[in-house]
This record gives sequence, C-alpha cells and structure tokens, in this order.
Amino acid sequence: MNNVNAVVADDWDSHWGSFDASASSNPAQHYRHRLVARVVHRCRPRRLLDIGSGQGDLLERLHDSLPATNLFGLELSSTGVERTLSKSPGADVRCVDLLDADAAGRISDIRADVAVCCEVLEHLDDPSTFLRTAASALAPGATLIVTVPGGPRSEFDRLIGHRRHYTPESIRQLLQSAGFVVVRADRAGFPFFNLYRLVVIGRGSRLATDVADGSTSRIAVAAMRVFEVLFRLNLRRSRWGWQNVVIARWPAGNRQADHGG
Repeated sequence: MNNVNAVVADDWDSHWGSFDASASSNPAQHYRHRLVARVVHRCRPRRLLDIGSGQGDLLERLHDSLPATNLFGLELSSTGVERTLSKSPGADVRCVDLLDADAAGRISDIRADVAVCCEVLEHLDDPSTFLRTAASALAPGATLIVTVPGGPRSEFDRLIGHRRHYTPESIRQLLQSAGFVVVRADRAGFPFFNLYRLVVIGRGSRLATDVADGSTSRIAVAAMRVFEVLFRLNLRRSRWGWQNVVIARWPAGNRQADHGG
C-alpha cells in the first residue's frame, strides 16, 4: 500500500507512523546524532532536554552513554512520545506544542543545563517564538546545541515540511533574535554528507514513496551501509558542508530563564 499521500507535512503522528523505521536506520541521522553527542559529552549534563525529540532515537543514544543524566523530551506528536518512552522508559517525555500559549508554564520545572534541538527548526513558520518558549525549560546559563540542514531542499524535504534550509549566518541570527548568545555556528559534512544529499535530491519524489512503503532495494541498503562508513570521514568543520551545527547559551541573567516574567 502506498502511504505517502497520507503523510501531510505537519501531521507528525502520521509522519512517525510512516517514517519511524527509516529514520532509525538513516545514516544521515546517525551522523547528526554523533555530532550532537560529541558536544553533549563535553558538557557533562545533569539534566538534558531534547527539544523536538521525535521518535526517541537521540534520547536513547544519550541514555546509553549518559546513564546518570536526567533526560527530558518535548515532542508535539503523541506517537513520537509513545515510541520514545518505549526506547527510554526512564525519561520524562512530554507531549507539548511549544507554540501554544500555555506551553511555557508546563515545562518551566525542567530547568535543563544542556538542551539539544536536532533537525526541528527548519519545519517551523515561527521558529523564534518556538525557541523563546523552549527557553522556559532551561536553567540560567544553559547550553543549547542545534542542528539544522543547509544546502538545497529536496522533494522529500518539501514533503515532510521543510520551510527553509539555513546558513550559519541565518541560524545565528535566528538564535540571537530568540535571546540566545551564539558561541559558534559551523558547517559540517563535507564531502560525503553533501554527496548523500545530492543522491537524495536526485531521487526526487520517488524517495518519499519508497520510504513510506518500506521499499528498500538491495542497492539502497548497500549504499546506506557505505555512507554509514564514509560519514565518519567527513570534515567536522568546512565552509562547504551542508550540515549546520550551532552551540549557543541562554544568558544567566535572562529574566525568562529565571522564570520571573
């Protein structure tokens, strides 16, 4: 059965119902999660928050490597929350729309000292408001690690609701507009992540059909395994990379972080 027509760009319950397995086996997701985990481990978090935790693969990875850290997740999709809890049953994962007026009050007790937001902001019409609300869950001085895609959008990106892709300059401006102090904004992924993205772009709308149907050829499986290895050879920083990685901080003196209004 072809499920691709049932997947609406912003219907995240439908999205994770169709794309959970493919996301979990995607070498690009594994690559991003390695980039994020490397920074997280340096921060040695006590309370870690995944903003837009999806179906829980990143929280599961961090739970395995940081067993003493208290883990939290915020996710719009109830399906995503359910699948995350099945992978990390000890995490505190909440079904919250961060664009709702009452969202800040529902998350202010989390007070995370480290937060991650991995491949989320490109889906939003109002990412600045989203980030400001998410900051209500952060402790003063908290570190935020963000990944967002760069480079051109594919047909598959458009299908799943990518409004835009970012440059280091544009994601820096977005975070600053939301009140964060950007420590660094880098491009990563050159050359093999870029090559993978070119394959995705070339595949066009056919990729969405294959992914939704679970139709993975032997050639596609072999290619994914090859990219899994090649991604470990990507440059961590390069002006030509199509993956953006940003480290920012929520100011210690920010009144919103202190929940004083």
